[in-house]
Amino acid sequence: MRGKSTDELKINQTGTPLLIFMDSYNKSIPPTFPHASQKDLKQFQIMHPILFKRGDEWSIDRHRKKFMDWLPSHREII
Repeated sequence: MRGKSTDELKINQTGTPLLIFMDSYNKSIPPTFPHASQKDLKQFQIMHPILFKRGDEWSIDRHRKKFMDWLPSHREII
């Protein structure tokens, strides 16, 4: 029987499309933190192509922390 941590690890490493990653990301961040948009994620992807060796595939394990650090300083000021 696999443990909970093994299942969580598998989920975190699984590649997903941008929209699924965005939904998961926005549900898991603190309420006061800026939410991701498609535009933000696409801009991040353009600026960090080395993180996307598998094309348009996002994973919590590989992208969440890096995006979280990047987002506040790269958001357009309206």
